Amino acid sequence: MIRTVKKIPPEARRRRIDFHTERKMYKRVVWRLREDSQFLRSVVQFSFILLCGWIGLEYYLFMRWGQSAGSELFHQRPPGAEGFLPISAFISVKYWIQTGIINKVHPSGLFIFAAIIALGLFLKKAFCGWLCPIGTLSEALWMLGKKLFHKNIRVTKWIDYPLRSLKYLLLLFFVYSIIQMDVPTLKEFIYSPYNTVADIKMYLFFVNISTFTLWTLIAFTALSIVIKYFWCRYLCPYGALLGFLSIFSPLKITRRKSICIDCELCTKACPSFINVHTAERVWNDECMSCYACVEACPVKNTLVMSAGRNNKSVPSWVFGFLIVGIFTAVTGLAMVTGRWQNSISKDEYLKRIQNIDSPMYQHNRGQVSNYGPND
Repeated sequence: MIRTVKKIPPEARRRRIDFHTERKMYKRVVWRLREDSQFLRSVVQFSFILLCGWIGLEYYLFMRWGQSAGSELFHQRPPGAEGFLPISAFISVKYWIQTGIINKVHPSGLFIFAAIIALGLFLKKAFCGWLCPIGTLSEALWMLGKKLFHKNIRVTKWIDYPLRSLKYLLLLFFVYSIIQMDVPTLKEFIYSPYNTVADIKMYLFFVNISTFTLWTLIAFTALSIVIKYFWCRYLCPYGALLGFLSIFSPLKITRRKSICIDCELCTKACPSFINVHTAERVWNDECMSCYACVEACPVKNTLVMSAGRNNKSVPSWVFGFLIVGIFTAVTGLAMVTGRWQNSISKDEYLKRIQNIDSPMYQHNRGQVSNYGPND
């Protein structure tokens, strides 16, 4: 079908703002945060990357103390590290739902997971497009590729669809495995020595990286440079979960067909290859609520984020505030109620780190080793 691009009435044309007309730096920054969705998103992404970097530094100092047998200066283990233990968090959520108990091994992981789920239910895949450090890194890589090669490879749909199903298959595998676990099995895993040191094992996995893992990461990095969001689009189970939850989100990109000029700039701007220009409401599971399409639209109030076709649009600065607000509210609740820090003592961590190579801290095909009450 051939579409004819309509002319934009002068009164309907969206005004492009020259922020440099404001001479005062702080006013210019505030102005851009309010009016430029991509600048706002970059600020949020960079802030979250800094937060993750700070958590990483704190964790390094904690591990340096532990691996020195306590001779180095002690640094508190950062609870935020549990955000990188999604399987443990998923198990904790099921245990909490079935028993009402928030476990004291990785409690912050449960709250971080809950915050991400809340974002998925109300704001589509906003976590992927605004907060996720892997998503931000993936975006930086494909933008680098575009700068180097002047374009990114677009995978043909006959290959794209099967590849996109991989992350859902991985998600189904994890969900099915966890659903099969009854309460005693959940409790056995949560309080196992293996799960207790899961974050430590993860840290050591990357510090003492194997040749195979290193080359795998190099391959993923190379693919992410030439293919937009390679990991996120094809392999991330978290992305699959949030993509599924996004179906139920009340807020979606909405195109007001009656005033659309069919220029297709929205589709060209979409990093997820969604045909925005043909949709009245974007239901696609790959939409990350990045506002790139909204920013590209040249006509006022034609492409908006809203809860329905006739509902009021949600400005990007409000959307960004909701993302940060929901995440902060859920994790902050854990902090103010004393559920953020775990109950593992300094002495226990020191003992476990010194014995981390013990068979007790290994697992075999998802099965934890047998352990006693004092393990």
